[in-house]
Amino acid sequence: MKITPIDIQQMVFQVKFRGYDKEEVNRFLEELALTVEGLNRENALLREKLTLTEQHLVELKRTESTLSNTLVSAQSLAEDVKRSAHREADLIVKEAELKASEVMRQARTELVNIQGDVSDLQKQRLLLVERFRSTIRSFERMLEVEETEAYQTEPATTGEKLAGDSNTAR
Repeated sequence: MKITPIDIQQMVFQVKFRGYDKEEVNRFLEELALTVEGLNRENALLREKLTLTEQHLVELKRTESTLSNTLVSAQSLAEDVKRSAHREADLIVKEAELKASEVMRQARTELVNIQGDVSDLQKQRLLLVERFRSTIRSFERMLEVEETEAYQTEPATTGEKLAGDSNTAR
């Protein structure tokens, strides 16, 4: 059974012959009631504080849990971002390598084509040089033939020219 300060104040003892001093008992009971009342208030305050502290503790645990989950999520997200960045970097490198190999292949093809063109131009140059030589030789032979014919037929042709010129004048 719980005794309250009111119970103490309202407590009445039976008086017997040679009993306790009534005033002294009443004063003691008053002091006891005040003390119990103070203790009850303090107990109520402490209980209220305890309740508030427990609520605060629950909130802190909830916040801790939320922060912990957020941290785990952030770490997971960071790992995902890293993996994604690595994949993207690998993809960019592979694309660059493919483009580089394509450019190299095109350059080699172009080099082969240019070398073929240079070879063709060198052949054409040789052919032209040879044709010029042949043409020059032909002209030299024609000049030689012309020179020999000119020396052999020159006196007769000069007289015939003179006679023919006089015939045309008549």
